[in-house]
Amino acid sequence: MKKIYLFCSAGMSTSMLASNMQSVANAHNLPIKVAAFSHNKLEEIIEKDTPDCILLGPQVKYMYEETVEQFGNTGIPIAVIDQADYGMMNGEKVLKSAIKLIKSNKK
Repeated sequence: MKKIYLFCSAGMSTSMLASNMQSVANAHNLPIKVAAFSHNKLEEIIEKDTPDCILLGPQVKYMYEETVEQFGNTGIPIAVIDQADYGMMNGEKVLKSAIKLIKSNKK
């Protein structure tokens, strides 16, 4: 089971996107768990439930460098969700890019 976790300032709109992504994963029978959290829970979640991919909502894009600095050594790929895909709540596209990240990280 791959875990793709989305983080943003409050986790509200990100949870809508996460549930869209989960629906796409389920429809394709992919063993993936998608969940959304508030950015301040990042450290706690990484320690407890190591995700396979961390996606930051566009509204916390400014935290990207800091997040990579803090957690880059965990080997978990970290990316910012594309603003357009986020705005359109395009779960399929965001899921595909997350899967690509996980795959390219394995090499």
